[in-house]
Amino acid sequence: MSIRKMPRQKKLISDPQQMLFMEEAITVKSFYPARSKGQEIEEKFKDIIHEELKLGSLVSYVGNKSIPFLRIYRYKEAFAFNFVKDFLRRFEAGPDDYIFDPFSGLGTTMFTSMLDGIPSAGIDKLPIAYFISKTLPMLLLLKENELKEMWKTLLPRIEKNVPVDVAMDVPIMEIAFDEETFLRLRKLKSTIDDLSTSYRDIFLLLFFSILEECSFTSKDGQFLRLKRNKKTSDPIDAMSRKVAQVEEDIRRIKILFPRPSINEETMPDVYLGDTRDLSDIKFKKRPTIIITSPPYANRYDYTRSYSLELCFHFVKNFEELKAIRFGILRSHIESKIQKGEVPPHPVIKDVVEILNRKKLNNPKIPSMITTYFIDMQKVIKEWFKVLAPGARVAMVVDNVRFEGELIPVDLVLSEMAEGVGFEVKEIVIARYKGNSSQQMRKYGKVPVRESIVIWER
Repeated sequence: MSIRKMPRQKKLISDPQQMLFMEEAITVKSFYPARSKGQEIEEKFKDIIHEELKLGSLVSYVGNKSIPFLRIYRYKEAFAFNFVKDFLRRFEAGPDDYIFDPFSGLGTTMFTSMLDGIPSAGIDKLPIAYFISKTLPMLLLLKENELKEMWKTLLPRIEKNVPVDVAMDVPIMEIAFDEETFLRLRKLKSTIDDLSTSYRDIFLLLFFSILEECSFTSKDGQFLRLKRNKKTSDPIDAMSRKVAQVEEDIRRIKILFPRPSINEETMPDVYLGDTRDLSDIKFKKRPTIIITSPPYANRYDYTRSYSLELCFHFVKNFEELKAIRFGILRSHIESKIQKGEVPPHPVIKDVVEILNRKKLNNPKIPSMITTYFIDMQKVIKEWFKVLAPGARVAMVVDNVRFEGELIPVDLVLSEMAEGVGFEVKEIVIARYKGNSSQQMRKYGKVPVRESIVIWER
């Protein structure tokens, strides 16, 4: 099957800020040092780079806020249901395909594929992401009022239960909740743990979805931020609202998807694993399409953003949390570089050398950049091994900028993909993003593109 050619979009944009970014982007090569590797790689791929700015609203979680079930848990790094729908259509996917998301996150790729009757598989190294993407499809099997009736039976038992143990040696757990809320959450978790497996997992999903609103924390940056003045929710009220939301979605899904093809064949295969090594993953067959988005090289630490969820269920102590932190893809600032590891690409070598000569707000940035691209090179090699001949890849990536140095992540990863045997078909710019006010004062307004790279095996 050949890839359907995507039309080039004219620059008819009404948003002044977006127009400004686009005007700046036209001369993006001027932000690289003269005759640099960055300029060379931009020149190499310029003929297959084009804009589809209508995709800008689909490469974030915002598009899922109105989608039944996907709106239940806010996984802020996810892309939208309609993004997956769009690329399933572009790739002319059907029941004979096998869709793979190697960074499954919320599970949007598998969930959307399942509703279209297409088998899929997903993998994630972060336990909370694995759990969510495995559990979300189970909501489609619920009958009307089933969850509501079960919740009614749980309510009288909550106060009588012994509070569950959590990873209290993780510092955030001591300050994230007021005392009464924390006790109620632990009793509620204990009550849920007593349920049979299928109900337990569904209620756990709802439980995880209320932790942020019941806490003084907010997932709105590189870390889980503490907001002492935040108005928090009562856990029982919050859970009751989530149960009602699920019941509403059970009715809505029947209207939006009256005949979803949900059966044993289309239920996703979800694995807790590492896409840097897929040798142990038991695929039903070789995947024919990848639709995914890896962690960005932007210093975000998922084990911090999702530390409440991890500490309530997936880890027993700080040591176990750290083991996850240092085991996931090395895209965050605490990534450990091993002796002998060097930048795996000329552009990255150039940037790292420049950054090592600058006074950085965090001296670990060059190591993080190096390890990120080492890991992504391993990832790309694994994909090439497991994909079927002719398989397509659509991957959302975000270019980054540190101390004025641009890193064209989309182009570097694409050249790495060429190196293992992929053909780079297109690089689609979905949107332009600005930089912080601090960076703007030092380096001016420099847009950074968020792109979809499209490869074929």
